[in-house]
Amino acid sequence: MTRLDFIFMLTRHDRTVPDAIDHVATALAAGIRHIGFKDIGLPFAELRTVHRLIKAGGATSYLEVVSLDRVSEIASVRAAIDLGVDNLLGGTHVEDVLPLLRGTGIRYYPFAGRVSGHPSILEGSVAEIAGSARAIANRDGVDGLDLLAYRSNTDAEALIAAVCAATDKPVLVAGSIERPEQIAAIHRCRAAGFTIGTAALEGRFPASGPALRAQLDAIAACL
Repeated sequence: MTRLDFIFMLTRHDRTVPDAIDHVATALAAGIRHIGFKDIGLPFAELRTVHRLIKAGGATSYLEVVSLDRVSEIASVRAAIDLGVDNLLGGTHVEDVLPLLRGTGIRYYPFAGRVSGHPSILEGSVAEIAGSARAIANRDGVDGLDLLAYRSNTDAEALIAAVCAATDKPVLVAGSIERPEQIAAIHRCRAAGFTIGTAALEGRFPASGPALRAQLDAIAACL
């Protein structure tokens, strides 16, 4: 099997945390090379600093959109373009976003399926979500999918497997991942990667201790 990408999100409960700048340094020191944040939680000037530090440390950057209305999502996309992030995750207004991203070089991973609420949840059956994934992934300009598998009412592993089978494009599993068994399932299903934020920042992941460095080391050991 190919190696999974672990994307460390500087977020708690779908918001970028106030001390994100400090956590960037810890993550880089732990060898984490995929680091992301959300479009809410910090003033834009601070997000710019966070992004600058991620890139200066040699890591790949990700901005995940959690706004579900069209106007807010477009504003978030424009922020991602302004920052110059490497990857844009999430969002549901694919038709509106694709023209904005054209020519920017930003890789785009919109949500598969029907997403609602904050923190976001994924609605629908495995078949419905896989069908949505196939249709979205077939769009030119869509580089992969953002899948909230562990925030759905389905069998999460069956859902990940179905979505990965629906497209050759990479699938990133996001949200509510906090156990090694979940990472193992994501790997078995051949997803490209996963995100963890809250579980690491709150010391929930099984590790030698709750400190962020111990959490990141334990997660990285699952890859």
